Amino acid sequence: MPPDAPVCDSHAMSSTYRAYQVTGQRQFELVDRELAEPEYGRVRVRVQSCGVCHSDVLAVEGQRPDPSSPVVPGHEIVGVVDAVGDGVTGWNVGDRVGMGFLGGQCNACEFCRRGDFVNCTDQPQPGTTEDGGYAEVFYGRATGLVRVPDAVSASDAAPLLCAGVTTFNALRSTDAGPGALVAIQGLGGLGHLGVQYAKKLGFRVAAVARGAEKAGLAETLGADHYIDSAADDPGAALVALGGASAVIATAASGSSMSPLVAGLRPRGQLMVVGAAPDPLEVDTATLIFGGRRIEGSLTGSAIENEDCLAFSVAAGVAPMTEVMGFDDAPRAYERMMSGKARFRVVLEMPASI
Repeated sequence: MPPDAPVCDSHAMSSTYRAYQVTGQRQFELVDRELAEPEYGRVRVRVQSCGVCHSDVLAVEGQRPDPSSPVVPGHEIVGVVDAVGDGVTGWNVGDRVGMGFLGGQCNACEFCRRGDFVNCTDQPQPGTTEDGGYAEVFYGRATGLVRVPDAVSASDAAPLLCAGVTTFNALRSTDAGPGALVAIQGLGGLGHLGVQYAKKLGFRVAAVARGAEKAGLAETLGADHYIDSAADDPGAALVALGGASAVIATAASGSSMSPLVAGLRPRGQLMVVGAAPDPLEVDTATLIFGGRRIEGSLTGSAIENEDCLAFSVAAGVAPMTEVMGFDDAPRAYERMMSGKARFRVVLEMPASI
């Protein structure tokens, strides 16, 4: 796809920008904010697109320490740098960048010193602990910036910065070898990307979802097999296919994940990326006999996000999106929460911004 329309020079910009902030539960307010220079170690970004992710509930539904304090939601952000703060190296005005769920490591804590940037103990979360991308302008730590290639549009890149890297990294974290059977549980915002990545990474792919009507979508996305978990025991169905070397569990339901453990081959892994409100239950003997594992996987670092974008461009992986205008941000959030979106909702800023 062609690059997005260029962003105007910052000197020609207004001294204010628009942002949707939230307080309490779903109390959206469109406000004007003063444009400021970025703080030390940060950049200012003119936002082009921002994905609407289910994790936005943390801000919008008041699931944070102080819901009375206004915050701008959104963490699937793509735009262009228009100002660079002191102490920032390697980034320049005009760079096309993105940022996902993690807002940049501190490079000082124990986990950072060991290179485990995802588990940095001093890392902001855009859209939750600090302002995010439901705005014309975003300020972010330079350590969290992701270079976005020109070959992908902003509206396609935005969901890949969270949903994409989450499933891509989970697959790469498994021990599954070339041609191994890998199952993707769920065909929603995460799962529809997981099936594509699994196929393009060279696995034999089984898609697991509820309802026979989803079989066609699974095949279109690249699945070799479809398992209707409403009609069949998914664990038994996977065993009948030879057993899965890995299962990526994307649907936010512990009860739907639980039967999948029995469908793993010996040494197989259940990688959990869907945050479920109910517990995942497992028979300990199933883990012990066969050495099966259950693991969690949380998004990815900035450079891993760049790997994901590069692979997506090269392999032709793209999200299925519903694009809505910035002014419709509250309605876009409601659309995402309805579960009817196919499959990622994305806010797009006016080209003249």
